[in-house]
Amino acid sequence: MNKPFDKLKLHGFNNLTKSLSFSIYDICYAKTEQQRKEYIEYIDEQYSADRLTDILGEVVDIIGANILNVARQDYEPQGASVTILVSEEPVEEQQNYDADEAPGPLPDSVVAHLDKSHICVHTYPEAHPDDGICTFRADIEVSTCGIISPLKALNFLIHSLESDVVTIDYRVRGFTRDINGVKHYIDHAINSIQNFMTEDTKEAYQMMDVNVYQENLFHTKMMLKETDLNTYLFGLSTDELSDDEEEEIRSKLTREMQEIFYGRNLPETE
Repeated sequence: MNKPFDKLKLHGFNNLTKSLSFSIYDICYAKTEQQRKEYIEYIDEQYSADRLTDILGEVVDIIGANILNVARQDYEPQGASVTILVSEEPVEEQQNYDADEAPGPLPDSVVAHLDKSHICVHTYPEAHPDDGICTFRADIEVSTCGIISPLKALNFLIHSLESDVVTIDYRVRGFTRDINGVKHYIDHAINSIQNFMTEDTKEAYQMMDVNVYQENLFHTKMMLKETDLNTYLFGLSTDELSDDEEEEIRSKLTREMQEIFYGRNLPETE
Protein backbone atom coordinates (compact mmCIF):
# COMPACT_ATOMS: atom_id res chain seq x y z
CA MET A 1 0.00 0.00 0.00
CA ASN A 2 1.39 3.40 -0.97
CA LYS A 3 1.63 5.77 1.96
CA PRO A 4 -0.32 8.97 1.24
CA PHE A 5 1.22 12.39 1.63
CA ASP A 6 0.92 13.84 5.12
CA LYS A 7 -0.35 17.13 3.69
CA LEU A 8 -1.69 17.49 0.17
CA LYS A 9 -1.83 20.80 -1.66
CA LEU A 10 -4.98 20.27 -3.68
CA HIS A 11 -6.24 21.63 -6.94
CA GLY A 12 -9.75 22.62 -5.87
CA PHE A 13 -12.03 20.60 -3.58
CA ASN A 14 -11.18 17.23 -2.03
CA ASN A 15 -13.38 14.85 -4.07
CA LEU A 16 -12.70 11.69 -2.06
CA THR A 17 -15.80 9.95 -0.69
CA LYS A 18 -15.33 8.11 2.59
CA SER A 19 -18.06 5.74 3.72
CA LEU A 20 -18.35 4.05 7.10
CA SER A 21 -21.12 1.47 7.34
CA PHE A 22 -21.78 -1.04 10.04
CA SER A 23 -24.40 -3.41 11.37
CA ILE A 24 -24.95 -3.88 15.08
CA TYR A 25 -26.76 -6.91 16.45
CA ASP A 26 -28.47 -7.09 19.83
CA ILE A 27 -29.50 -10.63 20.75
CA CYS A 28 -31.82 -11.87 23.48
CA TYR A 29 -33.93 -14.85 24.53
CA ALA A 30 -37.72 -14.65 24.99
CA LYS A 31 -39.22 -17.90 26.26
CA THR A 32 -42.88 -17.62 25.29
CA GLU A 33 -44.71 -16.44 22.20
CA GLN A 34 -46.17 -13.56 24.23
CA GLN A 35 -42.72 -12.50 25.42
CA ARG A 36 -41.41 -12.57 21.84
CA LYS A 37 -44.33 -10.38 20.75
CA GLU A 38 -43.62 -7.97 23.59
CA TYR A 39 -39.95 -7.89 22.61
CA ILE A 40 -40.81 -6.79 19.06
CA GLU A 41 -43.18 -4.15 20.44
CA TYR A 42 -40.48 -2.93 22.83
CA ILE A 43 -37.89 -2.64 20.06
CA ASP A 44 -40.34 -0.85 17.76
CA GLU A 45 -41.06 1.66 20.51
CA GLN A 46 -37.42 2.15 21.50
CA TYR A 47 -36.26 2.54 17.90
CA SER A 48 -39.19 4.20 16.16
CA ALA A 49 -38.53 6.59 13.28
CA ASP A 50 -39.09 9.56 15.59
CA ARG A 51 -36.65 8.23 18.18
CA LEU A 52 -34.04 7.39 15.53
CA THR A 53 -34.41 10.89 14.10
CA ASP A 54 -33.68 12.33 17.54
CA ILE A 55 -30.62 10.07 17.93
CA LEU A 56 -29.19 10.96 14.52
CA GLY A 57 -30.03 14.62 15.11
CA GLU A 58 -27.87 14.51 18.22
CA VAL A 59 -25.06 12.93 16.18
CA VAL A 60 -25.30 15.72 13.60
CA ASP A 61 -25.14 18.35 16.37
CA ILE A 62 -22.15 16.66 17.98
CA ILE A 63 -20.14 16.52 14.75
CA GLY A 64 -21.01 20.14 13.98
CA ALA A 65 -22.93 19.70 10.71
CA ASN A 66 -26.13 21.25 9.32
CA ILE A 67 -29.26 19.22 8.59
CA LEU A 68 -30.53 19.82 5.05
CA ASN A 69 -33.31 17.25 4.87
CA VAL A 70 -34.81 14.41 6.93
CA ALA A 71 -36.68 11.40 5.52
CA ARG A 72 -38.12 8.89 7.99
CA GLN A 73 -40.52 5.98 7.93
CA ASP A 74 -41.95 3.34 10.30
CA TYR A 75 -42.85 0.00 8.74
CA GLU A 76 -45.42 -2.72 9.28
CA PRO A 77 -45.11 -5.17 10.90
CA GLN A 78 -41.89 -3.74 12.37
CA GLY A 79 -38.76 -1.71 11.65
CA ALA A 80 -37.94 1.88 10.75
CA SER A 81 -35.63 3.95 8.53
CA VAL A 82 -34.20 7.46 8.78
CA THR A 83 -31.95 9.31 6.32
CA ILE A 84 -30.50 12.76 7.05
CA LEU A 85 -28.72 14.84 4.43
CA VAL A 86 -26.16 17.13 6.02
CA SER A 87 -23.80 19.87 4.91
CA GLU A 88 -20.57 21.17 6.30
CA GLU A 89 -20.33 24.31 8.38
CA PRO A 90 -17.52 26.68 7.42
CA VAL A 91 -14.19 25.14 8.43
CA GLU A 92 -11.26 27.34 9.33
CA GLU A 93 -7.66 26.14 9.33
CA GLN A 94 -8.50 22.84 7.62
CA GLN A 95 -4.80 22.01 7.48
CA ASN A 96 -4.96 21.36 11.24
CA TYR A 97 -7.49 18.55 10.89
CA ASP A 98 -6.23 15.45 12.70
CA ALA A 99 -6.07 12.55 10.23
CA ASP A 100 -3.92 10.30 12.43
CA GLU A 101 -4.87 6.63 12.74
CA ALA A 102 -6.23 6.86 16.29
CA PRO A 103 -9.57 6.58 18.10
CA GLY A 104 -11.91 9.50 17.69
CA PRO A 105 -13.11 11.44 20.73
CA LEU A 106 -15.93 10.36 23.04
CA PRO A 107 -19.46 11.83 22.80
CA ASP A 108 -18.75 14.75 25.13
CA SER A 109 -15.99 16.17 22.95
CA VAL A 110 -16.71 15.28 19.31
CA VAL A 111 -16.27 18.16 16.86
CA ALA A 112 -16.15 17.53 13.09
CA HIS A 113 -17.66 18.77 9.84
CA LEU A 114 -19.38 17.17 6.85
CA ASP A 115 -20.01 18.25 3.28
CA LYS A 116 -22.27 16.67 0.60
CA SER A 117 -22.87 13.88 3.06
CA HIS A 118 -25.52 11.78 4.75
CA ILE A 119 -26.23 9.69 7.82
CA CYS A 120 -28.81 6.91 7.69
CA VAL A 121 -30.09 4.06 9.82
CA HIS A 122 -32.40 1.10 9.13
CA THR A 123 -33.66 -1.34 11.78
CA TYR A 124 -34.62 -5.00 11.50
CA PRO A 125 -36.13 -6.64 14.62
CA GLU A 126 -37.09 -10.30 14.36
CA ALA A 127 -37.84 -13.31 16.57
CA HIS A 128 -37.46 -17.03 15.93
CA PRO A 129 -40.89 -18.70 16.26
CA ASP A 130 -39.53 -21.90 17.86
CA ASP A 131 -36.34 -21.56 19.88
CA GLY A 132 -36.92 -18.17 21.53
CA ILE A 133 -33.96 -16.32 20.01
CA CYS A 134 -34.68 -12.68 19.15
CA THR A 135 -32.27 -10.56 17.13
CA PHE A 136 -32.36 -6.82 16.55
CA ARG A 137 -30.16 -5.42 13.79
CA ALA A 138 -29.48 -1.76 13.06
CA ASP A 139 -27.62 -0.77 9.87
CA ILE A 140 -25.92 2.63 10.09
CA GLU A 141 -24.00 4.53 7.42
CA VAL A 142 -22.02 7.75 7.71
CA SER A 143 -20.77 9.02 4.35
CA THR A 144 -18.59 12.11 4.00
CA CYS A 145 -17.00 14.02 1.15
CA GLY A 146 -13.99 16.22 1.82
CA ILE A 147 -10.99 16.24 4.10
CA ILE A 148 -12.49 14.42 7.07
CA SER A 149 -13.09 10.72 7.62
CA PRO A 150 -16.24 9.33 9.26
CA LEU A 151 -13.92 6.99 11.19
CA LYS A 152 -13.59 9.83 13.68
CA ALA A 153 -17.26 9.24 14.56
CA LEU A 154 -16.78 5.49 15.04
CA ASN A 155 -15.70 5.75 18.66
CA PHE A 156 -18.78 7.82 19.50
CA LEU A 157 -21.16 5.43 17.76
CA ILE A 158 -19.71 2.29 19.35
CA HIS A 159 -19.90 3.84 22.82
CA SER A 160 -23.45 5.09 22.17
CA LEU A 161 -24.91 1.74 21.07
CA GLU A 162 -24.78 -1.47 23.07
CA SER A 163 -24.22 -4.45 20.80
CA ASP A 164 -23.24 -8.11 20.89
CA VAL A 165 -21.92 -8.42 17.33
CA VAL A 166 -20.73 -5.62 15.03
CA THR A 167 -19.62 -5.78 11.39
CA ILE A 168 -17.91 -2.64 10.05
CA ASP A 169 -16.92 -1.58 6.54
CA TYR A 170 -14.86 1.47 5.57
CA ARG A 171 -14.23 2.43 1.96
CA VAL A 172 -12.54 5.41 0.29
CA ARG A 173 -13.80 6.03 -3.26
CA GLY A 174 -12.81 8.29 -6.11
CA PHE A 175 -9.71 10.46 -6.26
CA THR A 176 -8.58 14.01 -5.68
CA ARG A 177 -5.84 15.94 -7.51
CA ASP A 178 -2.94 17.86 -6.07
CA ILE A 179 -1.69 21.14 -7.53
CA ASN A 180 0.49 19.21 -9.98
CA GLY A 181 -2.49 17.27 -11.34
CA VAL A 182 -1.46 13.97 -9.72
CA LYS A 183 -4.35 11.79 -8.58
CA HIS A 184 -4.51 10.64 -4.94
CA TYR A 185 -6.91 7.81 -4.08
CA ILE A 186 -6.65 8.20 -0.29
CA ASP A 187 -5.54 11.14 1.83
CA HIS A 188 -4.85 9.54 5.20
CA ALA A 189 -2.94 6.55 6.52
CA ILE A 190 -4.96 3.55 7.67
CA ASN A 191 -3.88 0.04 8.60
CA SER A 192 -7.01 -1.21 10.37
CA ILE A 193 -10.39 0.07 11.54
CA GLN A 194 -9.42 -1.29 14.95
CA ASN A 195 -6.86 1.50 15.33
CA PHE A 196 -9.73 4.00 15.53
CA MET A 197 -11.23 2.26 18.58
CA THR A 198 -10.44 2.78 22.24
CA GLU A 199 -8.56 0.14 24.23
CA ASP A 200 -11.58 -0.76 26.37
CA THR A 201 -13.56 -1.58 23.23
CA LYS A 202 -10.78 -3.76 21.81
CA GLU A 203 -10.48 -5.60 25.13
CA ALA A 204 -14.23 -6.26 25.34
CA TYR A 205 -14.61 -7.77 21.85
CA GLN A 206 -13.10 -10.58 19.84
CA MET A 207 -12.09 -8.95 16.53
CA MET A 208 -11.10 -10.05 13.05
CA ASP A 209 -9.99 -7.99 10.02
CA VAL A 210 -10.46 -8.62 6.31
CA ASN A 211 -8.73 -5.76 4.47
CA VAL A 212 -8.03 -5.13 0.78
CA TYR A 213 -5.43 -2.37 0.98
CA GLN A 214 -4.97 -1.85 -2.75
CA GLU A 215 -8.70 -1.10 -3.04
CA ASN A 216 -8.83 1.09 0.09
CA LEU A 217 -11.39 -1.34 1.52
CA PHE A 218 -11.36 -2.28 5.20
CA HIS A 219 -13.59 -4.69 7.12
CA THR A 220 -13.70 -5.55 10.83
CA LYS A 221 -15.90 -8.02 12.72
CA MET A 222 -16.52 -7.76 16.47
CA MET A 223 -18.11 -10.19 18.96
CA LEU A 224 -18.55 -9.54 22.68
CA LYS A 225 -16.32 -11.79 24.79
CA GLU A 226 -17.96 -11.95 28.21
CA THR A 227 -21.69 -12.10 28.77
CA ASP A 228 -24.12 -11.98 31.71
CA LEU A 229 -27.05 -14.23 30.89
CA ASN A 230 -29.54 -11.96 32.69
CA THR A 231 -28.81 -9.18 30.18
CA TYR A 232 -29.97 -11.52 27.40
CA LEU A 233 -33.27 -12.60 28.96
CA PHE A 234 -36.46 -10.72 28.04
CA GLY A 235 -39.32 -11.05 30.50
CA LEU A 236 -37.57 -13.47 32.88
CA SER A 237 -34.37 -13.95 34.91
CA THR A 238 -31.95 -16.76 35.71
CA ASP A 239 -33.73 -17.21 39.09
CA GLU A 240 -36.63 -18.70 37.16
CA LEU A 241 -34.49 -21.19 35.23
CA SER A 242 -33.09 -24.59 36.07
CA ASP A 243 -29.40 -25.33 35.47
CA ASP A 244 -30.29 -27.32 32.36
CA GLU A 245 -32.43 -24.47 31.01
CA GLU A 246 -29.61 -21.98 31.62
CA GLU A 247 -27.14 -24.19 29.77
CA GLU A 248 -29.53 -24.66 26.83
CA ILE A 249 -30.24 -20.92 26.53
CA ARG A 250 -26.53 -20.03 26.76
CA SER A 251 -25.84 -22.52 23.98
CA LYS A 252 -28.53 -20.98 21.76
CA LEU A 253 -27.29 -17.43 22.36
CA THR A 254 -23.65 -18.39 21.75
CA ARG A 255 -24.57 -20.16 18.54
CA GLU A 256 -26.55 -17.16 17.28
CA MET A 257 -23.67 -14.77 17.98
CA GLN A 258 -21.07 -17.03 16.39
CA GLU A 259 -23.13 -17.61 13.25
CA ILE A 260 -23.56 -13.86 12.77
CA PHE A 261 -19.87 -13.21 13.51
CA TYR A 262 -18.57 -15.87 11.11
CA GLY A 263 -21.31 -15.28 8.52
CA ARG A 264 -22.34 -18.88 8.14
CA ASN A 265 -24.59 -21.52 9.72
CA LEU A 266 -22.74 -23.79 12.12
CA PRO A 267 -23.29 -27.58 12.10
CA GLU A 268 -25.79 -28.94 14.60
CA THR A 269 -24.29 -30.45 17.76
CA GLU A 270 -25.75 -33.43 19.57
